[in-house]
Amino acid sequence: MPALASPAHASYDAVIVGGGHNGLVAAAYLARAGRTVLVLERLGHTGGAAVSTRPFAGVDARLSRYSYLVSLLPRKIVDELGLRFAVRKRTVSSYTPAERGGRPTGLLVGGGADRTRESFAALTGGDAEYAAWQEFYATTLRVAERVFPTLTEPLPERAELRARIDDEAAWRMLFEEPIGAAIEERFADDLVRGVVLTDALIGTFADAHDPSLLQNRCFLYHVVGGGTGDWDVPVGGMGALTDALADAARAAGAEIVTGHEATRVETDGGHAEVTFRTEAGDTGRVAARHVLVNASPQALAALLGDEAPAPAAEGAQLKVNMLLRRLRDAAVDPRDAFAGTFHIAEGYGQLATAYEEAAGGRLPSAPPSEIYCHSLTDPSILAPELAERGYQTLTLFGLHTPARLFAADNDAVRDELLKATLDQLDAQLAEPIADCLAVDAEGRPCIEAKTPLDLERELRLPGGHIFHRDLSFPYATDGTGRWGVETAHANVLLCGAGAVRGGGVSGVPGHNAAMAVLEPDG
Repeated sequence: MPALASPAHASYDAVIVGGGHNGLVAAAYLARAGRTVLVLERLGHTGGAAVSTRPFAGVDARLSRYSYLVSLLPRKIVDELGLRFAVRKRTVSSYTPAERGGRPTGLLVGGGADRTRESFAALTGGDAEYAAWQEFYATTLRVAERVFPTLTEPLPERAELRARIDDEAAWRMLFEEPIGAAIEERFADDLVRGVVLTDALIGTFADAHDPSLLQNRCFLYHVVGGGTGDWDVPVGGMGALTDALADAARAAGAEIVTGHEATRVETDGGHAEVTFRTEAGDTGRVAARHVLVNASPQALAALLGDEAPAPAAEGAQLKVNMLLRRLRDAAVDPRDAFAGTFHIAEGYGQLATAYEEAAGGRLPSAPPSEIYCHSLTDPSILAPELAERGYQTLTLFGLHTPARLFAADNDAVRDELLKATLDQLDAQLAEPIADCLAVDAEGRPCIEAKTPLDLERELRLPGGHIFHRDLSFPYATDGTGRWGVETAHANVLLCGAGAVRGGGVSGVPGHNAAMAVLEPDG
C-alpha cells in the first residue's frame, strides 16, 4: 500500500515524527493496540538509514546503503508484529590478515571450533590466545543472555542490572574499568587485541583507556545483541526490514505520509499540535495526544523550541559501498575472508596510533577499517545475471575519522581518506581493488563513500553520528524516566537512536516509546 498524499484526519492519538525503523515499530505497536496513528516522514520514502537502494546507475544491485547488519533487533519485535523478515548467520565471524616472519598469514574466526583453534595457533604459536578468547567471550555471552532481555523492559536500576548479571568480574570489566585494561590483561598478541577492541570503536571516537567508558558502552551494545552477540545479514538488504515494518504498521491501521516534514511541536503536556511542511511548500497542522519523535535529541529540541542538548554529537566513520566483478584475497579463499568481517589496519597498536593522529587533527596515516560482503551470504540483493557472473558487494566501515577532520573541505578530505583506506586494503589483496570494481551504465566505477558530514546532510544525523549521540549504559540514571524515552514534556517521547538503549538497528526505542504510551497512565 503506498503512502498517503496527506493526513486523512485533523487529530490522532499519536503522531510519529520520522518514518525510520524505530518510528515504524512504534506505529505498528500503537496501531495494533487500537490507537489512531499518523507517521510524518520528511523524505519521499520510509526507512531512514535502514534502506536498500541501487546507488549505481543502471546496475541492478540493491545495497544496504547506510546501516547494514542486524544484531540488536529482538526476536520479540519480529514475532509480535508478525514481520515477514529474516536474517542469515554468517559462516565466518571475522578474518584479519597479517604478516608474520615475512610471510602472509591471518586470523580466521569461524568455520568451526577446530578451524578457529588452528588459526590462532598458526598465528600466535600456541594455544594460550585461543583459550583466553574462549574464556573472554564466554563471559560476554553470559552477560548478553542476562542484559539483552532487559532492553524491552522498563529500565532497570544500576544495582538491579548488576545483580541480574551476577558476575562481579564481568561487571567490573564492562561497566567500571576501561575495556583496554581487560584486553591487555587477557590477551598478549597485538592482532588479537585489536580484533577484540574493534567492537568498542564502531561509530565511536574513543581510546581503549578512555576514562569516560564511552568505548565500554559501545562494546557492550556490540556483544549483547540477540543474547548472543551475533551480527546477522538481513535477507533482501536492510530495506527488507523497514518495508516489512511499514507494511505491518499500515496493516494495523496506521497512516504513513511521506514528503511531510514536521517543523514544530507545541504541547501543554496533555495535548499537542504538530506543524508540518510538504515538499510543495504547503503547511498544515495536526493535533495529537502523544507525539513520538524518531529523530535525534537535537532535532527534538529544535521542534520544541528547547535548548539543544550538549555536548554536540560527532560521528567518526567512513562508509564505503562497492560492487565488484570478482573477489580476490592474497592469503585465503575470499569466500572465507569476506563472508565475515575483514579487518584492515586494526591491530591494537594501529588503532591507538590512528586515534592519536585523529585526536591531533590529522587523518590516520594507516586508516583502520573493516569490510564484509553481503552477497556471499545473501545473493538475493543482486540481479540473477550479476550473481551468475560472480559479482559481489563490499561494505567498508572506517574508524577514527571524526567529523571535525572534514570541516574545512569535506570533498577533498573524503577523497584523500578513501585513497588511503583503499591503499591499506590493496596491501592485503592479490590485485588492486580498483581492478575488481564493476562499472555503472555511465562507465563509472561502482564505489561511493560517505563521511560523517555526508550522513549529516543526507540523513540529518547530528555530526554524522550513527547513534545520534554517545551511547548510554542500559540502566536508569537521573532523568532517564521509566522507559528511557521520556522528555521534559509528559506527552512527547523520543523514540529514535538517541534514547537510552537506542543505537543500531534494533527497534528497541520504538517499542519502548509505544509501551510508555500504552501503560495505564500513559
